[in-house]
Amino acid sequence: MSNVADWWKTAIIDMEPGRIELRGHPIQDLIGHLSFPEMIWLMVRGDKPTPAQARLFEVALVSAVDHGPQAPSIAAARMAVTCGLPLNNAMASAVNMLGDVHGGAGEQAVELFHHIEAHPAGLDIALNDWISEHGKIIPGFGHRFHTPTDPRAPRLMELVHEAIEAGACEGRYLQIAQRVEAEIAHRKSRPIPMNIDGATAVIFAELGFAPPLARGLFCLSRSVGILAHAWEQIQQGGRNKGPIPPGYLWTYIGD
Repeated sequence: MSNVADWWKTAIIDMEPGRIELRGHPIQDLIGHLSFPEMIWLMVRGDKPTPAQARLFEVALVSAVDHGPQAPSIAAARMAVTCGLPLNNAMASAVNMLGDVHGGAGEQAVELFHHIEAHPAGLDIALNDWISEHGKIIPGFGHRFHTPTDPRAPRLMELVHEAIEAGACEGRYLQIAQRVEAEIAHRKSRPIPMNIDGATAVIFAELGFAPPLARGLFCLSRSVGILAHAWEQIQQGGRNKGPIPPGYLWTYIGD
């Protein structure tokens, strides 16, 4: 039986008939006492956030819930339900769209901030090394739709400053992000402000989440918008809606 019991090993949950403990806490002691963001933190990290940390964590989750049907993940969810899929399948289809290009910039921005923090030669060379390895697009800065400013980022930075005053974090990664923003503006001779991915990356880095968790947490956040859009599309109806209206055809480039 030890071979069977040891097949999976976890510090997350302990359970037997009539007893459920998550991270060492009886579930009945958590229900009604922990908010959903606090529960996410506990499950992922193993400890409970301070009230100030929980507030900062929650604002990051709230800020990224939706970006409209033009976002590939949201569009995928709406198309999925018009093909007859239930909500869970539509949500899974949408979350699977969140890759390196659409959905991965937050993780990449946390990696960038860690790279700059650890680099021995300073910001300028650290940024050059990053560009040499990853390409010219700097994750977390600029937005193809929200120009000149992503309205979510300044508000999040205000709340980071408040969190620093409340003792939730130190501000190291905020300073790094601000220096990167200034350096990009200097190189481009025009402002390239921080976007939602950069702002949430600052928060997740300040709170000590590893870079891959930034993407996982973004998936949790965006799942709220995905669910809302999928449910709305079910209510609106429609069958087999593709990415473009049927009266329009694609561009054929064959012979």
